[in-house]
Amino acid sequence: MSRPGPGIESLGVPRGYPAGALLFQAGSPAAEFFYVTSGGVRVYKVDEQGRELEVARFGPGDFLGEAVAFAGGRYPFNAQAVAQTHALSYSAANVLRAIDTHPEAARFFIELLARKCLLLGGRLESLGLRTVRQRLARYLCANCAGGQVCVVTLAVKKGELARLLGTASETLSRTFRQLRTDGLIEVRGPRIRIKDCARLRAEAGE
Repeated sequence: MSRPGPGIESLGVPRGYPAGALLFQAGSPAAEFFYVTSGGVRVYKVDEQGRELEVARFGPGDFLGEAVAFAGGRYPFNAQAVAQTHALSYSAANVLRAIDTHPEAARFFIELLARKCLLLGGRLESLGLRTVRQRLARYLCANCAGGQVCVVTLAVKKGELARLLGTASETLSRTFRQLRTDGLIEVRGPRIRIKDCARLRAEAGE
């Protein structure tokens, strides 16, 4: 994502969050947004059955919460630090005042929101038009070195991966078994050996 220049960065207030701390909660007024400088943040929602669905992950260099903060609404999701995290907190009111008088600030945030729209469109397409098998294959291919055979070490637990891919843990486990049965992968704990990268990329629709 866009790195804020000195003028934009000076509008933010440095904050630290231990692992597990919430940056914001669903339903609370969206008066501020954040720029992650270290660590990581997961954004998720909880359905009526109490199940968590991870919407996105953000790391150093990413903004989050800016669209809803500018709109003056309420956060639709929860944002939680996944590790010790540092971020700049931006007051939406302060930023809007800066935009009134500084064209470079307006340009920066317009470009930021435009890129976010494009990224969101791609993610919605992935979740809506691809099967869980295709989403998993796409995830593995994105983390593959690119050879004919390679090994991917999962950076998150399988429960977290299921939320990231927009599915249930049971469905993800069943999909891993299907790919293994079809001779595409071997699974040894968090290490996934891709036996035929070309076939897996075809599965992913790449």
